[in-house]
Amino acid sequence: MKVKIGDDLPSAQVFFLDNSNLVQKKDIRDFTVGGKIIIFGLPGAFTSVCSVKHLPGFIKSYEDALKKGVQNIFCLSVNDPFVMKAWGDQNNVGTKIKMLGDPFCEFTKLMGLETDKSEKGLGIRSSRYTMLVDEGKIKKISVEKDTGHCEISAAENFLKEI
Repeated sequence: MKVKIGDDLPSAQVFFLDNSNLVQKKDIRDFTVGGKIIIFGLPGAFTSVCSVKHLPGFIKSYEDALKKGVQNIFCLSVNDPFVMKAWGDQNNVGTKIKMLGDPFCEFTKLMGLETDKSEKGLGIRSSRYTMLVDEGKIKKISVEKDTGHCEISAAENFLKEI
């Protein structure tokens, strides 16, 4: 991992679909203006642990995050914005979680959180992590040693720590 607590969140373009289903790109730092956010990164939309535990945990824990002063939650994966939107729709994220694609792995590599999943047919992907960012500064980050686990980065466990 290249970044640490207290560092500025790196500047990188991420992609998402707007309300008209048009592709938009935005510097991820622009999402951090005005308060606390959570970004959780994962290897891939529609993959097993991501679909069974990581994303559903944040959907379920949305109200708990708000009580902790979190204003927005972002799910980020090395997928295109159409895949992220479809995955979010399938999981009924609604307005609780903004689904962001990092299709060129730009943000993930700047964070130093890329992992090679070529043996599983996925290529270079994101490690599994959750971080709290306040006004552009990384306040807490929990990275799993193995992307097949979702313990310290799981919503309920991460929220207990902030």
